[in-house]
Amino acid sequence: MKVHKRLVYVLVILVLGVLLSACGGSKADGPGAAGMVEKLDDITKAIIQIEAQGTFVDPEFGVQENAAGTGSGFIIDPSGLAVTNNHVVTGAALLKVRLAGEDELRNARIVAVSECSDLAVIDIDGDGFSYLDWFDAPINVGLDIYVAGFPLGDPEFTLTKGIVSKAKADGESPWSSVDSVVEYDAVTNPGNSGGPVITEDAKVIAVHYMGNSQTRQAFGISRDLARGVVQQLRDGTDLDSIGVNGEAVSATDGSLTGIWVASVKSGSIADGSGLKPGDIILKMEGLNLATDGSMADYCDIIRTKGVDETLTMEVLRYATGEILEGQLNGRNLTVTGAQGPGGAPSGGATGASGYTYVTDDQFVLEVEIPSSWVDVDGSEWTLDSQSMGPSIWAAPDLSGFLDTWEVPGMRYNLTTNLNALGGLSGYLDSSLESYTSVCDYLGRESYDDGAFVGQYDTYENCGGTATSYVILAAAPSVPDDYMLIVEVQMVSASDEEAAGHIFDTFNVIGLASGGGAVGDDPYSSAGSIGSYGEYTQVTDDYNSIVVDVPMAWNQVDGRPWSLNDEIVGAWITASPDLGGFESSWNVPGMNFKVSEDLAYQIGYIELLNTYSAGYRDQCEYDGRYEYDDGYYRGRYDYFVKCGGAGGPGLWLLSAVSKTDQFAYLIVVDVVITSDADWDAVEKIIASFDVVGQLP
Repeated sequence: MKVHKRLVYVLVILVLGVLLSACGGSKADGPGAAGMVEKLDDITKAIIQIEAQGTFVDPEFGVQENAAGTGSGFIIDPSGLAVTNNHVVTGAALLKVRLAGEDELRNARIVAVSECSDLAVIDIDGDGFSYLDWFDAPINVGLDIYVAGFPLGDPEFTLTKGIVSKAKADGESPWSSVDSVVEYDAVTNPGNSGGPVITEDAKVIAVHYMGNSQTRQAFGISRDLARGVVQQLRDGTDLDSIGVNGEAVSATDGSLTGIWVASVKSGSIADGSGLKPGDIILKMEGLNLATDGSMADYCDIIRTKGVDETLTMEVLRYATGEILEGQLNGRNLTVTGAQGPGGAPSGGATGASGYTYVTDDQFVLEVEIPSSWVDVDGSEWTLDSQSMGPSIWAAPDLSGFLDTWEVPGMRYNLTTNLNALGGLSGYLDSSLESYTSVCDYLGRESYDDGAFVGQYDTYENCGGTATSYVILAAAPSVPDDYMLIVEVQMVSASDEEAAGHIFDTFNVIGLASGGGAVGDDPYSSAGSIGSYGEYTQVTDDYNSIVVDVPMAWNQVDGRPWSLNDEIVGAWITASPDLGGFESSWNVPGMNFKVSEDLAYQIGYIELLNTYSAGYRDQCEYDGRYEYDDGYYRGRYDYFVKCGGAGGPGLWLLSAVSKTDQFAYLIVVDVVITSDADWDAVEKIIASFDVVGQLP
């Protein structure tokens, strides 16, 4: 099996009923007596975590129904008025707010927003809140500051320290255009957005809206701008806003730029014009937008003309590829043309398109392809009417890919019939005569990615065009009785990027070891399938999920995942002693759970928070980290000293599919009792996968 670099996560048995319980606030008293916060020790009284729930269309992950994004904010009035970022709240169907120390979430409503200044004022249910005031002295370089908030969706309040490194920084970003920005070096993370940047006496100098935790560069909307904008917003009037939650995007080859519309506020100017989530505003008033990767031109037009004026627009409806033209405060958008399959510009997908995970019909092969390559064939590979093995062919248009040099695409085939092809070199040699007659041959190179080894040939200028073609013939680095062939046709620069992604992600997930026939069911009994040296591949009782575990972990349970006597998904538990693993910290082991049902009921961060809370009284919490392996994304927590000093470590991950957040929700945990168990960790995180229909 090809190794994918994954991080892990741990879980013993927790009751999940609390995850699905409804939570909300009513109009009630605030926490303690109202008053201005004047020292850092009291700052938590005025800082809030915001959960914005709704349906959004993400440039990378597509439609996200009932999604719950999180951010931060701060209270500015005893009545419950609070400040946050526009990109945290706009387009949400409902807002929930948590104050530090409170278990229940409170309801909140949006009072008004400013898209271009990336600011919003919301009103929290309740009265008698503590609040923050603005800093009145000059904001100078070197001023000690603190950033307060709830990063990474964690309900635990954080406060990080730094200094002002620039009093007037560049405020252009993909989601705003701010004229007055402060730069500082405090560590921030996603989820800090909307939180206050404060002085030692708890006075606000800026509203945090952008940062990079690796370079320790962070940016806040300066008090000099924010205070005036907030004063207008608290009166209930939007400023420099047409009603979208937008982001600047561009094609990888620069052929297209615009403003991606993630969500649209109901009843807004944008809604009235016919704009929809997933649209890209290409032009406004005849001017191409986002050519510099920012919202600057979009916001300058709105600020110059005003939101009440009639403004012309040209829009790409990305899902369908339709071009629409119309006006804000005028005639509605209507279709006037098209721009390529799947909404992608001709010759390559936009940077917003992302990639899609696909398998063949037998669930033996997997690979990630551009989302715009919507024509996919996973049927069996045949050669001269002879069955050869599984295959995946994909392109924006398979007929165009197979018959011409003008459409990009790929073929990924596997066979155990090595003699029919003459081996790796034999297959490449047999292709030379066909391709050198129509392409320029660039030569043959060695290939080794750690999991597969082989050779590949590269051709260019095929068929009198600028199209390139590459053919890889490879076999497993651990000898086995099969070979695979990957071929990619590249028409544009963006297709070359796609080829690199294809070679990074192709994998063999369902072929029995030792030359088993392709298409045979390799998952007939858990714990006895596909030995990989000292490891064995195991599956649940429904053959829907797989993972490699040490052969010594020979006690395996593949029962379904149940909550409150209801089956919610698949579950594999493996350990050398299941009873000891489930009842103590002395035995290594792992759980791997996947649910489709829960993906529609709870976010992966909320799931992680609940599981994590159950371990904090048993283990020492080490930290939370981002997780992204190309297929799955999420967060993982790491714990040490479980059960006391010298106790084992615990990894705990909650993740979702990168291509569809609501396809399934994943939890994996591994208990690490010795250094030897780290090898098991690496193998588990490199091999877990969803391969079939979940129960």
